[in-house]
Amino acid sequence: MTRVVGLISGTSVDGIDAALTDISGAEFDLKVELVAGATYPYPAELREKILAVCAGERLSMAEFAQLDEAIAEVFARAALEIQKGYPPAELIGSHGQTVYHRPSQRKGDNPSKSEGTSKERLGYSLQLGRGATIANLTGTTVASNFRVADIAAGGQGAPLVAKVDACLLSHPERYRCVQNIGGIGNVAYLPPTGKQIEKQAIEGQAIEKQAIEKQAIEKQIQAWDTGPGNSLLDLAVHYLTDGKETYDRDGAWAATGTTCDALLDKWLEHPFFQEPPPKSTGREMFGFEYFQKCLEQAIAYELDGADLLATLTEFTAASIARGYSTFLPVPPNEVFLCGGGSRNSYLRQRLAQRLGVPVLTTDDAGMNADFKEAIAFAVLAYWRQRGIPGNLPQCTGASQPVLMGEVNIAFSNQLSAFS
Repeated sequence: MTRVVGLISGTSVDGIDAALTDISGAEFDLKVELVAGATYPYPAELREKILAVCAGERLSMAEFAQLDEAIAEVFARAALEIQKGYPPAELIGSHGQTVYHRPSQRKGDNPSKSEGTSKERLGYSLQLGRGATIANLTGTTVASNFRVADIAAGGQGAPLVAKVDACLLSHPERYRCVQNIGGIGNVAYLPPTGKQIEKQAIEGQAIEKQAIEKQAIEKQIQAWDTGPGNSLLDLAVHYLTDGKETYDRDGAWAATGTTCDALLDKWLEHPFFQEPPPKSTGREMFGFEYFQKCLEQAIAYELDGADLLATLTEFTAASIARGYSTFLPVPPNEVFLCGGGSRNSYLRQRLAQRLGVPVLTTDDAGMNADFKEAIAFAVLAYWRQRGIPGNLPQCTGASQPVLMGEVNIAFSNQLSAFS
């Protein structure tokens, strides 16, 4: 049993989700117990700075270094706080804070206006909150910067937790989708494992059960970023309340509005939704600049605040449902939500209406929906320590499975706190 802290702040930039976990097993015999979970909000000034950088604000190198250090310090504090009252963790897995994400470009892809080239290129993804600082401040070994190894292998560095979902949430008989709704949405499609195992056994393959499960799941799982999750909704609420509110609690405001179907159809014409997986995106595509265009169009259609939120909520639900119908070989029997959007009952209702299947949360499958992503990065750190690849090439576009995470070994194994 290894005690691991998982840390992540997603594209919503709400704060640091911290999960204290006990992990055992390897891959498809993996067992994870959530000992404690908590979210630690960013200081308001730091959050505004991060959002500004994500929206394109320029920094000097000195300012960049200061921001990187400030984020690392907040992550380190979260790691220490979540362990209070418990035996200390042996390892920390820190995703950090994404401030820029540029997917890889393959030959033949449509070039962006800014790049003006169709040459093949590696992706680029930047997460601030450097692991060396967290290791120094906590006295604990840290695995961080998880995306770069997949990107170096030609992948997009996202989505990264599909293999974790497969190991912990697959079902022997049911087709499942695990849909994370953070600032950006992403899905992991998990085909049933039992039928594949039975089929291979009948065909006389003399492979151990665990190896059969590994082949069955890894070869058929799919995952991709579905598009906007909460990012546009949160920007709209911030705009409509002059910054007094940051999100539409439970979707209550959106539920009072009326969806503008003409505007929804226009938004769904975005090229990202037609692009086949593997694919990923971020605030660079569905962030402040895109929201400004949505707002201008909403004003032209004379939408009030509730109608704007209703239409943006429908946009998230419709983009997810369209991705499923376009790219999945078999529709899911059930969908499990996680992330902040899983607590938006109106969004969940709209998604269930469009999909026509039960839409639950990962709580119903035994994994805390609020801290699932933090748990996943604890697992990725655990796999890195044990030399187990964490990516699925068919989901990210990488040429091969790779070890993910750069390891910073602490000079002391004692929790140092900030003194």
